[in-house]
Amino acid sequence: MSKPVKELIRKELIEKFEGVKSLVIVGFTGLDGVSTHQLRGRLREKNIRMNVVKNSLACQAFDAVGIADAKGLLDGPSAVVFGADPEVMGVVEVIRELLDIRKESPSLTVKAALLDGEPFGPDRIDELSKYPTREEAIARVVTCVLSPGRNLAGCLIGPGGTIAALLKAIQEKREDEGEVIAEPEAAVEAEGDAKAEPEAAVEAEGDAKTEGEAKAEPEAEGKVEPKGDDGGEQTA
Repeated sequence: MSKPVKELIRKELIEKFEGVKSLVIVGFTGLDGVSTHQLRGRLREKNIRMNVVKNSLACQAFDAVGIADAKGLLDGPSAVVFGADPEVMGVVEVIRELLDIRKESPSLTVKAALLDGEPFGPDRIDELSKYPTREEAIARVVTCVLSPGRNLAGCLIGPGGTIAALLKAIQEKREDEGEVIAEPEAAVEAEGDAKAEPEAAVEAEGDAKTEGEAKAEPEAEGKVEPKGDDGGEQTA
């Protein structure tokens, strides 16, 4: 391969890997041309890209786009697989899809993977496939955030609902026994009237005492005792 051709391929790989932070390295030794074409088509339907690479040129492209950690994952004939839109198709989804394909095509091997700068060797591929996807991780976080609020709401609503049910049952039982239960407003008004009656009686009693004292004072002033032996008047 001539140097100009290598340079063109290197630039093309840099453009394809631009923005990629997670990827999977697969081996396709043993796959014929037809199987490889079918594999590409199936991955393309899932919005997954697969690029067969020359390792030396791929390493240069990895350096250029800032994922140098992926260079150590290349070993033998390899292809680089990654989601066309990492926000939609992350490396975990890519791994799961490749493992499903491997069940039908045992010649396909998942060699390694890179997840946000962390390399995963062949012995950790199954572990990576069990990681939560972006959507699954968001759902778990939302569930964790909402769970305390739901528990608190249950604690607040539960006792109130139980008390209300008990009061309702007591009221219905007393009504069944023929007891008339006053409405809350009527009970308050009756209690107010009961309190007003003693106050009115006290006020009436006070008015009567005041009137009696007023009558007694003129009578005391007008009463004169008979004259005593010394000729003086005695007043009470």
